[in-house]
Amino acid sequence: MHISDFSKHLFWDVNPNKLNPEKSKKLIIHRVLDYGLIEDWRIVYKYYGLNTITEVAKNIKDLDKRSASFLALLTDTNKKEFRCYNSEQSVMKFWNS
Repeated sequence: MHISDFSKHLFWDVNPNKLNPEKSKKLIIHRVLDYGLIEDWRIVYKYYGLNTITEVAKNIKDLDKRSASFLALLTDTNKKEFRCYNSEQSVMKFWNS
């Protein structure tokens, strides 16, 4: 997997050349789940596998609830196992989602 294979908008705020697929696993998975295109999902799925993606996603407290619901449905996991369902953000969002 090469970071250059992903959509450019996913890593606009970081230097993609410095991202290591193992060390930056949480960032990569989080960005793809929340903002990625279907091709980005295919790359992550092929590289990490569904179990790793799910385990990493369970510990992302600001993961979009729709992304968590998607993974919960795919893996037959209870949504309450995802941190995003168990912790509320202290800053309110400006729009309804």
